[in-house]
Amino acid sequence: MSDKNVERARRLDTATLSDAMDKLGIEGVCRGIKPRDQMVGLAGRAFTVLYGPIDPVKPGTVGDYIDDLAPGTVVVLDNGGREDCTVWGDILTEVANAKNLGGTVIDGPCRDVHLCLKLGYPVYSRSYSMKTGKDRVQVDAVQVPVNIGDARVCPGDLMRGDSDGIVVLPQAREDEILDAAEAIEAAEDKIRAAVRAGTPLREARAQLGYHSLQTKTKA
Repeated sequence: MSDKNVERARRLDTATLSDAMDKLGIEGVCRGIKPRDQMVGLAGRAFTVLYGPIDPVKPGTVGDYIDDLAPGTVVVLDNGGREDCTVWGDILTEVANAKNLGGTVIDGPCRDVHLCLKLGYPVYSRSYSMKTGKDRVQVDAVQVPVNIGDARVCPGDLMRGDSDGIVVLPQAREDEILDAAEAIEAAEDKIRAAVRAGTPLREARAQLGYHSLQTKTKA
């Protein structure tokens, strides 16, 4: 079954969505999380995984959650921003791509970047490295609120990624974010059209309120 808001988000870029969230006073930019392939975007609902340091008394694993995920799901992995070990590599990329998942977002590094590039599978991460997370970190919980680049991501939240990075739209407010973003995009499209028709940019911006499109709405 199609998800109308996922498709709406897919038609918008992250810059416009960020402006809409600024207007509404919502923090949703996942700072420092970048695409491994600038040409591959993502849009979908978050499945969250929270990692922690390996328990010396009762060690866990890096997780076997992927078999249970539905097509279109975006895997969101909170590895605490740590740079010394990865929680995503080529086997997961291959399986995720075969299952038509929506992409993967990691607060931390990924590895085996070559395969996500080859397959065109969307991976967004803080960095990349080759050092495994096995015996270093373990899954503490799934489907709980996590932190991705200082943005809170809850299960089911709407994730959108493009060449500029990742934003999260809190599920409870996604309709108003999308409405505001579509209005901003419509205004900017009119500015572009006016400039192409010969209107000076200064004048087109003034006519369409460009400088206040993202200004926070007063309570």
